[in-house]
Amino acid sequence: MTMNQNLAALQELIDVVAKLRSPDGGCPWDLAQTPESLTPYVIEEAYEVVDAIKSGDQNAIAEELGDLLLQVVLQAQIASESGQFSLKEIAEGIAQKLIRRHPHVFGDVTVASVDEVRQNWEEIKAAEKGEPSPENQKLSTKLSRYGRSLPPLTGAMKISQKAADVGFEWENIEGVWEKFHEELAEFQQALAEETPEAQQAELGDLLFAIIQLARWHNLDPSAGLQGTNQRFIQRLQKMEAVVNRPLSDYSLQELESLWQQAKAQIAQEGT
Repeated sequence: MTMNQNLAALQELIDVVAKLRSPDGGCPWDLAQTPESLTPYVIEEAYEVVDAIKSGDQNAIAEELGDLLLQVVLQAQIASESGQFSLKEIAEGIAQKLIRRHPHVFGDVTVASVDEVRQNWEEIKAAEKGEPSPENQKLSTKLSRYGRSLPPLTGAMKISQKAADVGFEWENIEGVWEKFHEELAEFQQALAEETPEAQQAELGDLLFAIIQLARWHNLDPSAGLQGTNQRFIQRLQKMEAVVNRPLSDYSLQELESLWQQAKAQIAQEGT
């Protein structure tokens, strides 16, 4: 596909989104959206791209990348309607950023390894933002970036690992288990006596403690939870394959029996 064909395809998408957002004959749903209301879709589409890439299905990858691109174009369209910025500023901004942060490609800097590329990138990034170089940044500054930019489970793992690297760590695994049981008790107490806000806070503390246990045992909490999600769905599929009416028509005892049968069947298939 030529450059002109790529640009024509992108322009068609821009025109379609503009039509959807047009007060004259546009789509009511699209017109009702705001940058904030679309945030969950940005995250959802990004995850679906990752899932498609893992699957290796090229058609699925292309489709999901299209869905993610739609979110970028839609955000740009909404912003342009109020004169904030457009897709032009977005594209120009990222192109110039890539040029600035790759002086070994677009300038006269020489690098000897991927690590040097990464180090240069971080130093240039810090300079652009008026921040100290990475090695001179406060730990809290580094960790706040992980808290903002990473999914909560991944961010918590990264934050705790970086804190441990500077010595903010338990002496042994027994201390981690003590912390877990402490947070579990506080969560239980909050559920019984505290406000929803306090309960939410204690739930977060408990999850953070579980992540510390995972880190100490070199386990990935995100991968672990993803596997649990997949197994739950797989067992439901097995249950639905052997029933002749909606699951909501069954009693809890019947559902538990079906669940155990599905679990045993999956275990047998895996042997």
